[in-house]
Amino acid sequence: MKLYTCSNCHSLIYFENNICLHCGYALGFNANTLSLVTLVSEGNSLFSNIQNKQEEFRYCRNSEYATCNWLIHASKADDFCVACGLNRVIPDLTRDENMKRWKNIEVAKHRLVYSLLRLRLPVIKKVKNEESGIAFDFLADTSLKEKVITGHDNGTITLNIEEADEAARVRHKQDLGERYRTLLGHFRHETGHYYWDLLIKNSSVLEKYRSLFGNELSDYPEALNNYYKNNAPPDWSEHFISPYASSHPWEDWAETWAHYLHLMDTLETAFSFGIRIQPDMIQDTIRIQASIQQDPYDMTDFRQILKWWLPLTFAVNSLNRSMGHSDFYPFVISDPVVGKLEFIHEVCLKNAGLDTVYPRW
Repeated sequence: MKLYTCSNCHSLIYFENNICLHCGYALGFNANTLSLVTLVSEGNSLFSNIQNKQEEFRYCRNSEYATCNWLIHASKADDFCVACGLNRVIPDLTRDENMKRWKNIEVAKHRLVYSLLRLRLPVIKKVKNEESGIAFDFLADTSLKEKVITGHDNGTITLNIEEADEAARVRHKQDLGERYRTLLGHFRHETGHYYWDLLIKNSSVLEKYRSLFGNELSDYPEALNNYYKNNAPPDWSEHFISPYASSHPWEDWAETWAHYLHLMDTLETAFSFGIRIQPDMIQDTIRIQASIQQDPYDMTDFRQILKWWLPLTFAVNSLNRSMGHSDFYPFVISDPVVGKLEFIHEVCLKNAGLDTVYPRW
């Protein structure tokens, strides 16, 4: 995530802010420029850019619920922004619990959509394109016997809103033996399935995908049943980013895709803050030194990105341990996983037409 400042008072502001807490000016996110805009009210629910009075916007309709600060250009008739326009079903908002959960869900989903736009990936509303579009259904369990299953089906991503409850999510995390489970992680994983269909299926890179991840034509239900019955193989960490990734090539892709989005967004944040990792009083520091010198989204060489990533995660894990928390980054990246992450980076660059624009390191 980029580092944003108010254009009026130059105070630091968060991605989710709709008002500058220092000067009181309204703020909104312009998805076309991926920028937080400082706004001046023009009346009739319209706002102008403080730096360009000719540029006028209105807020997404979901701003009335304090779940969205994204903007719609005044010339467009849309009620919802590019992120909220992907919603097909939302919870019953007459229940306070559902409202709280939905707000948490939207925070994570908007950060997801930011990353997708940053990567120049297609973000297509399913309502306008049933075959290749994407939609989100946020559903609650109707009974103890009828549980909503989080997952992906032909561009529709279903999320059980219970995942927005911290206690429930931690319980699921422990029950399934997971070391990492977040709302944003769910979104990134499920969109991995969606973008597999768009970027890999029937593409020129399908055979390379199979050489790295395996043949996706292997029986999927049988593979999942086998995974839940027998768990991951003992040597899973030598080949996969997570135990679940070992269950089937589709899940390996989705888990690795999610990990790639984690990595890119976190490194962009580190770059925005100018973070340097240079520990003192350590004899062999060469392997854990890093200065995040460039926006990872502008780089073609994934190996250089990884050289920055590993020292950063070592440092943040150390900070977490100093506070008595578990590791921020509970993963080990083996050589086969590096190859898979590099493949995803190349696929994204090719899709965006950037594979030859930026010089390799």
